[in-house]
Amino acid sequence: MIVLDANAAIAMALGSEYGRALEGQLLEGETVLAPALLFSEVTHGLVKYVRAGCLGQEEAVACGRDAVGLVDRFCDDGELWVEAMGESVRLGHSSYDLFYVVLARRTGATLFTLDKKLQDLSLSLGVNSVWLTKLEGKRGPVAS
Repeated sequence: MIVLDANAAIAMALGSEYGRALEGQLLEGETVLAPALLFSEVTHGLVKYVRAGCLGQEEAVACGRDAVGLVDRFCDDGELWVEAMGESVRLGHSSYDLFYVVLARRTGATLFTLDKKLQDLSLSLGVNSVWLTKLEGKRGPVAS
């Protein structure tokens, strides 16, 4: 089982090098989960792409549909928020990120992220996480 965060979902939807590497880590038939928060975070991320001139608005909408379409089941944020808030306060980390970590911890899933700080946090809490470190000698994220 996988919990997919927004940056990983966008990378996969865009078919980026990192997104393809993450797709290669998925097992056939594996269930992909995300908190409902993913819709807001994907929207926020894609607005940045449009404002930077990297995508047109129609392209961003199509990418957003593809990104959220990667998820098999969305989990209600209302069932996660109290624990996410408590962990955010305790750990001094973004409450948004904690929704993904809490969901992965509760379900025994592996977190897919391109955020090194989030990956380190999840691993420190005993939550499996995939981080991409290098792609064949290029700087940036491969499955490690």
